[in-house]
Amino acid sequence: MSSLDLDPVRRIVPAEHGLCSVSVVRADGSPHSSLVNAGVLDHPTTGEPVVGYVTYGPVKLRTLRVRPATSILFRAGWRWVGVDGTSEIIGPDDPADGIDAERLRLLLREVFTAAGGTHDDWDAYDTAMRDEGRAAVLVHPAKVYGNH
Repeated sequence: MSSLDLDPVRRIVPAEHGLCSVSVVRADGSPHSSLVNAGVLDHPTTGEPVVGYVTYGPVKLRTLRVRPATSILFRAGWRWVGVDGTSEIIGPDDPADGIDAERLRLLLREVFTAAGGTHDDWDAYDTAMRDEGRAAVLVHPAKVYGNH
């Protein structure tokens, strides 16, 4: 089944706290995959549903800036949902219209909670996100598929 309906992602996220694999394309054309926690949220400026996760690091962010094509795979047992799309970065080095430092702080929390995350000390979370230069990666879905 393939559509742009992200409800299957919303349903599978709680099973594994949003744990999923994200694949992007390296400069040499080979795939690079990593594990992240992701979830569905509304885009902070357009309101459109996107899949979001939080990341950092110059190599990872540079890869996404140059080659934003992204594939995300969520699974719970043998059920799975894939989302292919284009990544948008919003972070300290990737500003977006309408997103100031305070809105970015809140966006990083929204992404974390969309992936099922909770925190006992949000001030400590905010400090870590700022100090590490964390950014939100929002994947605009082009295709949603799986056996959900």
